[in-house]
Order: sequence, then structure tokens, then C-alpha cells
Amino acid sequence: MGDTVRAQLWPLPTLGVVLAVTAGVGLPRLDARIQHDIPPWLTDYLFGGGADAARTVLEAIAGSLISVTALTFSLTVVTLQLASSQFSPRLLRTFTADRYVQTTLALFLATFTYALTVLRTVRTGDDEKVMFVPQVSVTVAFLLTLASVLGLVLFLSHLTREIRVETMMQSVHSAANHTIHRLLPERAPAAGGPGAPPEPSADALPLPVRKPGFLTAVDEEALLEAAVEAGAVLLIDRHPGSSLITGTPMGAAWPLSGEPFSPETRTDLVRKAAEAVSTGAERTEAQDVAFGLRQLTDITAKALSPGVNDPTTAVHALSHSSALLCELAHRDLGPRVLHDDHHRVRVVLQRPDLGNLLDLAVAQPLRYGAGEPAVLNRIAMLLRELAWNTTPDQHPPIVAALDRLRTTAADQDLHAAEHVRLTELAQQVEKALVGHWTFDRVP
Repeated sequence: MGDTVRAQLWPLPTLGVVLAVTAGVGLPRLDARIQHDIPPWLTDYLFGGGADAARTVLEAIAGSLISVTALTFSLTVVTLQLASSQFSPRLLRTFTADRYVQTTLALFLATFTYALTVLRTVRTGDDEKVMFVPQVSVTVAFLLTLASVLGLVLFLSHLTREIRVETMMQSVHSAANHTIHRLLPERAPAAGGPGAPPEPSADALPLPVRKPGFLTAVDEEALLEAAVEAGAVLLIDRHPGSSLITGTPMGAAWPLSGEPFSPETRTDLVRKAAEAVSTGAERTEAQDVAFGLRQLTDITAKALSPGVNDPTTAVHALSHSSALLCELAHRDLGPRVLHDDHHRVRVVLQRPDLGNLLDLAVAQPLRYGAGEPAVLNRIAMLLRELAWNTTPDQHPPIVAALDRLRTTAADQDLHAAEHVRLTELAQQVEKALVGHWTFDRVP
């Protein structure tokens, strides 16, 4: 839920409006109390005009800020449309979660709201009312306006940088890297991976999905508690990022002791398992270690489409994918196993392995970029880099991807020199698999 709120544009601007209303009501009251006690040296720096001048200033601030806010929203929407159509719809979260954009909108709306709120307290002395000009409040409105002007300049500079595809890919890479380091422990030096987790029995209790959507988070503590209370072992075979359909099994449960579950236990276990799994309308990076690769692969596929035809961007995206895969190779990608206080297996959570992640990063670029030598070369280099960062037990998916690359390249009508270069790169992948790195000759 917290990650979903952070990716929305409205929370921070709404908070800014609330604070602006509070300040717009409170500061004029403070003005009325200290108006005759302000030191002369400070008065020179405060607003010195009359009531009509104060109204004019506040009206000008309110009118101009609402126009600037509309412009900012328009530029943000255009940026979102550009990112969605040219790169990937999955990149929209990167912009809506951008604190710089949210803060800028909050500043503009807060300044507009504050100016309107203070405007209602200015009295000209007509209708037998005593004239009142909140000097401090109007001065604060002026300072907020200067901050808004500076914020607009910085926002435009920030936006022009953010819409560059290199910046987008770096943002995706950084977010994915943060998720990897937060969720996945380092792989044990001994390699070989953990032992095989327990398999469900033939009469295991299916755990159906209660709410459809993408699996966004799993409450591990709630699952472990439910398993211990029911005397059961739980298997959740769908990992964050998977699409869940109501009524279909997302896992299974079976009794640890071998005794069948009672009807009450079965009902309670199914309910608690469903409550421990959160779903949403879109994937997030909260617990989804593959989401960053999915976004980078989307950028690659879009760049290789006939309407865009930008192999350079595809090559750059594959470079980021290679860096993430090499980082993942040093992490524990096996199923996550939770134990009770007696060190007995109680919950097994499936996670994508290196083969799944490599297929995600390579399969579509290899299909859509089969006729582009630069893309094929970069995929070969990706496999070489990954081979260098893996242990022998992790090599089978790399070997399979290399075979697929060779088969794809052989079917393409490429120049003889391009075939020779691909053959050399494929041989370099094989050498990297046995721990030997070859260097290109210097002409």
C-alpha cells in the first residue's frame, strides 16, 4: 500500500494545500497580534503597501500560480504520454513517483492556496471596518512566489533530463538494484544452492486466489504464523510480478504430521493465505526482483520495432540488463524457505531463478533484433559477461541461450564479416564459461 501511495501524484500536493490553508489562516492572526510590536529594522523588509496594494499583489500571485500549475500539469502529462508510447507503459511509475515532480506541484498549489486564503483577511477600511494589512503574511506570499519561480526553472531543467532514454534506463537500473540488494541475500561462496524444498502431496489443499491482479507483495510473517497454527507446510508457487486469477491456486498446503486438516482448519488456512498475498493493478518494484528487467526489455523491444528502429537504444538497454543479471548471479535466487522455532520447514516461496531472468532479458530482444548485428553482438557480450560472473552450476541456462543465439544468427541473411564476428563472440562466451577471458586484438 505504501509503495502504491508513493507512486501517486496527489498525496504530496494535497499535503501542500492543507499546510497552505493552515498557514493562510494562522499567519494573519499572528500578524494582528504582533503588528504594533514589529521592530522598525524588520519593518523595512516587510510588505509596506496599503490594503489595495496587498490585494493586487495577492491576486496577481494567485492568478499567475494557477496558470503555472496548469502548465506544469500539462508538461507532466505530455512526458507521461511520451514515455508510454515511445518507451514502455511500465515506465509511468518512474515519473509519477518522482519526488521532484511531486514537490514542484505541491509548491505551486500551496502558493496559490496560501495567497487566496490570505487575500480574504485583507480589509480596506470600507463599511466601517478597520483597515488591516497582514504585512508578514503578504511577505511570505511574495517569498513563496520567488520560490515557485525558481522551482519552475528547476522543474523544466529536471524534466528535460528525465525524458532522455538514458536517464530513464538509469532510473530503472537504480531502482532494480536497490530491490535486489534489499530482498536477496548474497549467494554462499560454496554455491550449489540450497536443498530441494518439500513437494506438496497428491491430496494437498489448494490455496485459491481471492482477488485478481498482479502479485505485489507477500506477508511472510502472516504465512508463517498461519502455517504454525494449522500445523501445516505452505507452498506459494507464484512470485511477485505474476498475474493471479480469482479461484485458481496460487499454492498448496499439507499437514506436517500427516493427519488430515479439520474443516475449520482448512477454511481458516485458505482465508489467511489469501489475506497474506497482496495484489494490484500493476507490477511494482516493492518485492518484484524481475520488474526492472521487464522494463529494460520493454525498452529494448520498443526500440527494435519498425516504427522506431533504434538499435542503439536497444544495445544500451541490454547493457543495463547485463549489469543487473551479473548482480543477480551473486545473489541467492533459490526458493525462499521459512522455518519455525524448531527449524522445520513451514513456508516455501518460489522466486525466479537465473534461467528465468536470463530468458526475460534475452528472449524478446533476440526475436525482434534477429536481423540486427549490433543487437546480436550485444547479446553475445551479455552472455559472456554473465558467464564470467557465474559458477559452473549456473552455466546451463547460459549455454542454452548461447545455442539459441547461434541458431538465430545462422538463419539470418547477414554479411560474412558479421557472421565471423558473431562466431568469435560465441567462442569468447565458451571461454568465459571455463574461466578464461580473451581480449580483442588491437588493430
